[in-house]
Amino acid sequence: MTHTTPAAVPPSDAPGASGASDASGLNESAGGTAGTAGTPAGGPSGGAGAAVRRTALLRWLFVLPAVLYLLAFFGYPLVRNVVMSFQHYTPHTFFTGESPFNGLANWRAVLSDPLFTGSLWHTLVFTVGSLLGQFTIGLALAVFFSRRFRLSGTVRAVLLLPWLVPMVVSAVVWRKLLDQETGVLNTLLMDLHLTSSAVPWLSSPHVALFSAILVNIWIGVPFNMVILHGGLQEIPRDLYEAAALDGAGAWRTFRDLTLPLLRPVVTVVLILGFMSTVKILDLILALTGGGPADATQTLGTVTYQLSFQQLNFGQGAVVGNVLLLTSAVFAVLYLRANRSDFGQGK
Repeated sequence: MTHTTPAAVPPSDAPGASGASDASGLNESAGGTAGTAGTPAGGPSGGAGAAVRRTALLRWLFVLPAVLYLLAFFGYPLVRNVVMSFQHYTPHTFFTGESPFNGLANWRAVLSDPLFTGSLWHTLVFTVGSLLGQFTIGLALAVFFSRRFRLSGTVRAVLLLPWLVPMVVSAVVWRKLLDQETGVLNTLLMDLHLTSSAVPWLSSPHVALFSAILVNIWIGVPFNMVILHGGLQEIPRDLYEAAALDGAGAWRTFRDLTLPLLRPVVTVVLILGFMSTVKILDLILALTGGGPADATQTLGTVTYQLSFQQLNFGQGAVVGNVLLLTSAVFAVLYLRANRSDFGQGK
C-alpha cells in the first residue's frame, strides 16, 4: 500500500503563523505611528517659543518709558525727600555739597513744635469739613441733574466755572468778597439785617478756618458733581422701574439701590478729593497766609514756610513725609474697606 505524504504547509500560510504575522505587522505600524506622533516638532515649537518671548519683550519695551518716567519724577524725589529728612540740609549745602546726617534731630524738632501739632489739627478739620461739604452738595446736584430738563446742560456748564478757574484767582476773589470792611458778603448780610456788625471772616482766629473751608467747598463741588453725575448715568433705568413696581419710595431707592451701585465712583471721588485737599497750599496762602495767629496753618503751609522761608529743608522734608504717609494710609485703608464691602476679601 502506498502512503501519500501530505504537502508541507508554508509557515506563512499556517493559521497561527498568519495571526502572529498580522499582529506583528499591526504592532510595528502602531509603534511607528506612535513614534512619529511622540517626536517633538523642533521647528514649530521653537518658533512658537521665540514668538512668545518677542511678544513679552515688546510689552516690556512699551511699558519701559512709563516705568522710567515714574522712577525719575516720582521715585527719586520720594526717596530723596526721605533721606533729606535725616540730614542737616541748608542753603550752605548747595555750595559745598555737605549735608551731614543728623539722625532723628529733624523729626524731634518738628514733632515737638506746637506749630506742627496745631497745623495737624487744622489739616484734619479742613480736610474733613471740605470733603463732607463737597461730597454732600455734589451728590445732591448730581441727583438733581440726573433728571433732564430745559437748560440743564447750560446750568451744569455754569456750575463748572469754579472748578475751571485757577485756585489762586478764586482765593483772591473770595478774599475781596469776605473783607470785613468792604466785602460784598458783609454788606449784603447787614443790608438784610441778618447781622448787626461786620463778620471778621478772615481776621478772626475763630472764623478764618471756617471761611477757608467754605471757599474750598465752593471750588470742589463741581468736580464731585461731574464725577458722581457720570456714575449715576451708568446705573440702568430698569432697576429704578423695578424698584418702583416693588413699592420702594425715593429714599429707600436711593439708600438701597443708588448708593450701593455708586460706591466705586464714590471711592474715586473721596480718594482724589482727600489727596488734593490734605496738601492744599495755594488757597490758604492767597486767602489768609496761614493767619491770623496761625489759625489756618496746615501741613502744606508749614512745609512751605520751613523749606522756602526759613530754608530749613530737612525739617520741611519731615512735614512732607508726614503728608505722604497720611495720604498713603488713608488710600490703603479706604480701598481695603471698600473692597470688603464688595465681598472680595481683605
